Amino acid sequence: MNAWNAAESAGSRGPLDVTRAATVVLDAQGLVVGWSPAARRLLGYSPEEIVGRPLETFLPAAEAAGPAFPDRGPETSWDGSEPRTARHRDGRLLPVAVTSCALSLPAAAPGPAPARILVVAALDAQQKWESQQAMLEGLATQSPVGLGIYDTDLRVTWANAAFVKEIGLPLREFLGTRAEALYPDGQFVTEGYPRTLDAVMNRVLETGEPVLDLHFLGQQPSEPGPDHVWSCSYYRLHDPGGQVIGVCEDAFDITDRYLAQRRLNLLVAAGSRIGTTLDMAVTAREMTEVAVPDFATRVTVDLVQSVLEGEEPEPGNGRLPTLVRVATRSGSDPPDAVPHSPYRVEYPPGSLPYRSLSSGGMVREESSMVVPLRAGGAAMGLVTFVRWTQPSVFDKGEIELADELVTRTAVCLDNARRFTREHAAALTLQRNLLPQHLPEQSAVDLAHRYLPSDDRAGVGGDWFDVIGLSGTRVGLVVGDVVGHGLEAAATMGRLRTTVRALARLDLSPDELLSRLDDLVGQNAENGAEPVGTDAGADDVATGVTCLYAVYDPVSRHCTMARAGHLPPAVIDADGGLYFPDLPAGPPLGLGGLPFESLEIELPAGSLIALFTNGLVAAPHRDIEEGLEVLGRVLGEHRRPLEELCDRALDALLPGGPAADDSALLLVRTRELDARQVAAWELPAEPAAVGSARELATGQLREWGLEELSYATELVVSELVTNAVRHASGPLHLRLLRDLHLLTEVSDTGHTSPHLRHAASDDEGGRGLFIVAQLVQRWGTRYTPYGKTIWTEQAFPPQYPGAPRPAG
Repeated sequence: MNAWNAAESAGSRGPLDVTRAATVVLDAQGLVVGWSPAARRLLGYSPEEIVGRPLETFLPAAEAAGPAFPDRGPETSWDGSEPRTARHRDGRLLPVAVTSCALSLPAAAPGPAPARILVVAALDAQQKWESQQAMLEGLATQSPVGLGIYDTDLRVTWANAAFVKEIGLPLREFLGTRAEALYPDGQFVTEGYPRTLDAVMNRVLETGEPVLDLHFLGQQPSEPGPDHVWSCSYYRLHDPGGQVIGVCEDAFDITDRYLAQRRLNLLVAAGSRIGTTLDMAVTAREMTEVAVPDFATRVTVDLVQSVLEGEEPEPGNGRLPTLVRVATRSGSDPPDAVPHSPYRVEYPPGSLPYRSLSSGGMVREESSMVVPLRAGGAAMGLVTFVRWTQPSVFDKGEIELADELVTRTAVCLDNARRFTREHAAALTLQRNLLPQHLPEQSAVDLAHRYLPSDDRAGVGGDWFDVIGLSGTRVGLVVGDVVGHGLEAAATMGRLRTTVRALARLDLSPDELLSRLDDLVGQNAENGAEPVGTDAGADDVATGVTCLYAVYDPVSRHCTMARAGHLPPAVIDADGGLYFPDLPAGPPLGLGGLPFESLEIELPAGSLIALFTNGLVAAPHRDIEEGLEVLGRVLGEHRRPLEELCDRALDALLPGGPAADDSALLLVRTRELDARQVAAWELPAEPAAVGSARELATGQLREWGLEELSYATELVVSELVTNAVRHASGPLHLRLLRDLHLLTEVSDTGHTSPHLRHAASDDEGGRGLFIVAQLVQRWGTRYTPYGKTIWTEQAFPPQYPGAPRPAG
């Protein structure tokens, strides 16, 4: 008998076993003739007290008349046990289990003849034992859990019915077989544990620590085919003496539960891993990475070409749209496989993809399934799932899973498509709104860079501009609109146009920002609808930052003001870097605080850098660090401006576009040569008109511009006459020979002249009208001390033009 059978035999002797229970011997009259020590312990009577007394002494008559004591002849078989109530010596009633057996003894035996033996045991002990026996019987024959006993050599010594059914052979045919031989290709898939049966069971035998709920993957021996998954537990067995006799395995087939959990895990992974970007190709690749290898061996994603370009899916019109393969993944691909570039694919009539795209529904065969990508309308593309392993057929649950995966992917792809369309439109709008070619300026040398944000963040609203002003001055602008997309780009365009219009009025920087702030605030108060947004939406112009500076190459002074924007970086001609202490001012549209201007002197050859925060701010560094990097690059200020722009982008944005737009405008100042400027102060009296004409014509002769003398005399005469009539204080006349001939007359008045059509009988009012006909442009600019009326005339065709300013 092996160890298990020995243990089984010992366990089968329950409380009514004669070697353990209370036994009472009765004669034919029901008198006690024998009393065991166990009976004394159970019922309290000593042999001297009970022998010779009737059965009713400890077992009342009603109990003794039950079916356990039939009135029949001598038998050698045991009657079944019955619950009874016995009376203890102290009077207590005890629930007991009783069974009896008739005795067959020689008739010539002396003394009272024993006729029957009673076996009595406490009822609770008997019931517990019977329950245990029923449990053991159930585990052995009825339990769905497979139970197997292995000896210390890991050979099968016993198995229950469920285990035998799994193996598919009679128990006798695999008794003594090693565990590894029963499942030769199986392995554990629970992380942190050995992969083989031998390794796991040896570990339990050595340590004595049970192992619970390990997942074992392998083919069912009785039914080769798709892999099954079992939940297995192992614990060590000991004999009554504590000696290790083997290991017990219980295993339950959880294949259905395992597959359902794996499908749920796939959906959870799809929710977190698909659609992390707004790039359609990346989204398609994410879908294939989720599905391979847990769901399919190979997955491909094809998109309609118009969808890939951000447009709506192509209508059918009786023909299939053009498809582009954007993602492919197989189980054999390494995790870091380089994705292929998109390429066109064509499917022959009758193929699964052709049938799916034609019908608009899912199509499948034994090992392949094609599911259309849909997002509210026509198919956006196709996803093809292929299996090369068992089970090759997609069941109902897997079809539903594939449909859910593809639906989630389609939603993400449609979002990416919409973003692609908006991003392209915003980028086009932005490029059209930003200056493509900055006009040549005699006051400064220029270089600029604009880097849109990456596709994930979308096009932003940064802008820059260079505006030619009167008196050879130049306006420099840089700004940053909050947000991204069409709304931000459209707002940027509105603001840029407004700044250019205000700059043409020759406003000071602080006054320009104040008027711009008023306009933005009025739009917000009136609920103006920004371009590309829903009615009633907040105007994203609120909170815009802006920096505006005006440089005068004659005085070499630069006046600037800012609305919440970063100050410019200035490098003087000797290479010294500083950031002007320019009052910040509030962002546009917030109101409440005034803007202040700062005037600094910039010798010829100075470098000034205007930029947006996207250039210097980054997730991995703060703005201060970015400003230091920019300063180091600009420290080599004698390099060409184009080279400095490239070096700044390489140093600050080495990885290309960031999450925000980046704009950089580099300006190297120049100075107008003294030979190009002539200026005079005149008294505010009528005689000054003639003096002004003589001074102007003399200067034109010196410059070789006698051809412009007649027109210039009329212009000077009219402007000086108006100043004498309508203003006070000294007058100033200035001629500038730059890209054009500029004539300026300044006075202390603040009233601007305006054109009017004089009637035929009017004595005056025609002078300014005549001036406007003689010049290309004219205008008025105001200063803290008065105003300046200026005109601009083109040089004669044969004139070689003004020389470039020095610098």
